[in-house]
Amino acid sequence: MTTPETIRLYGTAPDSIVDGPGLRYAVFVQGCTHGCPGCHNKDSQPRNGGTVLAIDDVVADIRANGLVHDVTLSGGEPFEQAAAASELARRLKTLGYGIWTYTGYLYEDLLALAASAASALPCSQGTAWTQGAGICHSPAFASTPVCSLQRASAASEHPAFSAGAFSQGLDPAAVRALLDATDVLVDGPYVASLRSLGLSWRGSANQRLIDVSASRGAGAVVLWETHEDFPRKPASW
Repeated sequence: MTTPETIRLYGTAPDSIVDGPGLRYAVFVQGCTHGCPGCHNKDSQPRNGGTVLAIDDVVADIRANGLVHDVTLSGGEPFEQAAAASELARRLKTLGYGIWTYTGYLYEDLLALAASAASALPCSQGTAWTQGAGICHSPAFASTPVCSLQRASAASEHPAFSAGAFSQGLDPAAVRALLDATDVLVDGPYVASLRSLGLSWRGSANQRLIDVSASRGAGAVVLWETHEDFPRKPASW
């Protein structure tokens, strides 16, 4: 996978409070083929829209914002620009930023694609994946059936999900790189019939907040949970 130097963006929100917990810098990529009815960023769907920016410049702008410590990749569809999105996320991770990624794809479909790329890597290049016999194999749960509720919910408004067709045409190596750089994945398409204003950081009830690292360690999908860490009162008070 060639390391990209640019990324096509729909826009950014340097002070978002709706794209994950806390004050975050949200990056909205351009291009999405899902076409979810009721999409709140419809203008982000055309592949050739938006603005092409140097990844260096995006990183510099984020670093210049001293108020945020976490970044959200949304869109558009980050996994349809996975090479550029993963490079941006990788650079930010090395600087200590937490990364959330939104996607209309299902985690299990992305994981299966990522596994096909990881299986060809020597173990030294695929340490995030189960190792054995000199090859980094995919996690055991990569081949498990996708949750029937998730598939049915998506298929209700996106027929292609019934055949898993939405994940076709993506770059497996780039998908793997973006998953590797993601802390929390918000997966699944927006389904208008399942919309609820009571949901945190997602638009419809079929979407999941997935703790990627914990899921790999557990060999099953582990949902992310909010952790509120409050400072303790000093003993001298």
